[in-house]
Amino acid sequence: MRSDLTHNQTPRDLVAAMTNARNFRGGFNLQASGFNPQMPGHSTSHDMILRQEPRTVKKIGAGIGLPYEVRLEMALMLDDHQCALTVALHQYNKHHWMTEGAEAFLSLHELLNEHREKTNDHIDAIGERVTRLGGVPTAHPVTQHELSYIKHEVEGRYSIRDFLRNDLEHELKIQEMMRMQIQRAHDLKDFGTVEVLEEVLRDREDLAYHLYSVLEDDTLVRGMHHLLDHRQDISGDRPFHSGSKLQ
Repeated sequence: MRSDLTHNQTPRDLVAAMTNARNFRGGFNLQASGFNPQMPGHSTSHDMILRQEPRTVKKIGAGIGLPYEVRLEMALMLDDHQCALTVALHQYNKHHWMTEGAEAFLSLHELLNEHREKTNDHIDAIGERVTRLGGVPTAHPVTQHELSYIKHEVEGRYSIRDFLRNDLEHELKIQEMMRMQIQRAHDLKDFGTVEVLEEVLRDREDLAYHLYSVLEDDTLVRGMHHLLDHRQDISGDRPFHSGSKLQ
């Protein structure tokens, strides 16, 4: 019996990821609008012509006939998603670069590359929606991390399962926050934002499903017990002479 399985045969790291996501209580930064001198990227000595403050929306229109208050609330929420997805992208970059091992070096390297590409598409779609609403998307990397409702994992090399579990937790939290805004956007009749987020949410659910499936308790690669039990059975379950060329 494997020690990392729970009573229902679910790997413990999967159980931990799902539990942490269920306990997640995220919130949007609806008060973080305009300049904040404590925030990186909000001050400069350069002589520039300021046309609009960060995380604000245009007072008149922007071509979308929603009230100013609705556009501001939706834009701030969307910008939080954009910041969170950028954090997720940075973490996917790291995990893509650091894949290793028989099961990960090629297959997971390519899988995580697909996740990076899809995440970049989502950042673009949401950032453009913020702009359509008359807003100014957050672009400074440190400020993005401050505003994000998910945080990048601590620096260092960890196991591939740890990497993927952390990514899965991110995805589950992103899903939850997007569902919250989709419901709010419905209430405010911002159906354009609903359409953008529903498409992104469907894709994020697929990405999370991929991660969950990879972390499931099944594999085509043999475990490492045969290297530790001194039975000399590297070629299979039959005993082989240690000098056999079949090993």
